[in-house]
Amino acid sequence: MLYDAPMIMDNKTLTNPWDHIKGIEPISLCDWPGKVVCVLFFGGCNFKCPTCHNFLLAQHPEKIPSVDKEEILFFLKARRAWLDGVVLSGGEPTYIRGLKKVIMALREMGFKIKLDTNASHPEVVEELLTQGLVDLVAVDVKGPYDLYPQLTGDAISREEIREKLTAIFSIAKDHPSMFYFRCTQVPLLTDTHLEEVRSYLPRGFELYIQKYIKPRHIHNEDNKEG
Repeated sequence: MLYDAPMIMDNKTLTNPWDHIKGIEPISLCDWPGKVVCVLFFGGCNFKCPTCHNFLLAQHPEKIPSVDKEEILFFLKARRAWLDGVVLSGGEPTYIRGLKKVIMALREMGFKIKLDTNASHPEVVEELLTQGLVDLVAVDVKGPYDLYPQLTGDAISREEIREKLTAIFSIAKDHPSMFYFRCTQVPLLTDTHLEEVRSYLPRGFELYIQKYIKPRHIHNEDNKEG
């Protein structure tokens, strides 16, 4: 990721959704299968997953400089001819108020949009789909409902995530070509847990399993303990 802005701003005081963009991956061949894309990383997340790979970005975005809006637009305009789309990742993009403004600006430039989400704001996902603002939604299912409090740092209850994921699954049924679901097999999850997660998905959808790689902040904690 590129962090290239002159000042650090507290996420709690940011009102412009562009200011929540903390990083750019200029080119990616793996974030949207079959497409060449740029990835924008939004700071802040309502989950506190202890195994998060973007821990600083998600939990302490105020410590990371925001990328200037004009710099982003200049970069995208210069590469518009050969980029297939833009991926919105994080953190949690749907956690950002005014996200639609960013997407509409990218749409006006002719880009297709992929949204990465933890499913905690199904109403935002539904609105974006209904208005034709996103082309693909990747949903990260953390694990079985019963384990969500442990997997997310007690950020959400079993009952609440069941309600939100049920809403997401319902939306996916109405837009079957625009969703895929994935789960990272963190150390807590067994193969039995993954089978349970598969049972949640609407008929016709697969669960893509992502290999767990220990995040840097956990490596650092292990080294301190050693």
